[in-house]
Amino acid sequence: QVQLVESGGGLVQAGGSLRLSCAASGRTFTNAAMGWFRQAPGKEREFVATISRSGGSTYYADSVRGRFTISRDNAKDTVYLQMDNLKPEDTAVYYCAASSNSPLPTAGRSYDYWGQGTQVTVSS
Repeated sequence: QVQLVESGGGLVQAGGSLRLSCAASGRTFTNAAMGWFRQAPGKEREFVATISRSGGSTYYADSVRGRFTISRDNAKDTVYLQMDNLKPEDTAVYYCAASSNSPLPTAGRSYDYWGQGTQVTVSS
């Protein structure tokens, strides 16, 4: 079992930055690929970014590539999402997730554990 707790969400103006954190506890964090997803009101959950177990590989959705950076600190059992140049369309609840099934998963069904989410609101 892995428990995930997100933090760092909030209200920011367009063009601003936020850094989300996801602290993991339970089973060995280093055995899991980690991902970030988001869900805006009235929309389906969508993939944002993923990072491999070692942190050596990452992959991003086209909508955030070049603006968001995913990273992890295995010594602290924490994964981060640095979000720069935020846009109003980035407004959503952001979730982190852990996967033991795939090295760099982009599909939600590949993830075993999910956090409760943190709200990010970007004003225009």
